[in-house]
Amino acid sequence: AIALTKHNTTKMIRALLLTLLLAVSTMGFAPSPSFRAAPSTELAVSVKIDVGEGEPVESALRRFKREVNKSGHLMELRHRRYFENGQEKKKRKVKEGRMRKRLERMQRRRMNNRT
Repeated sequence: AIALTKHNTTKMIRALLLTLLLAVSTMGFAPSPSFRAAPSTELAVSVKIDVGEGEPVESALRRFKREVNKSGHLMELRHRRYFENGQEKKKRKVKEGRMRKRLERMQRRRMNNRT
């Protein structure tokens, strides 16, 4: 048996207090159970299509894919995959705008050349 001297007892009490202090201090930084941050890749997706009577699955799937592409959810998810600061986002938006304008010009030119 270990003899409990005054020195050993104070050492044990000190170690116990230090452990308790450490446990309490780390609990202060732990998130509370009621707090639940939503992942950054979560989007409110509400794309729906009506499948007609006797419509082939392939056709309905093709229409669904078209609606998802038009809604822009996949592009948004792709951009949220990695953190993008404000400057990078602005550069990307300017680049996308340039591309959109260019495509519009090309389409107008094609439409004018058709007649």
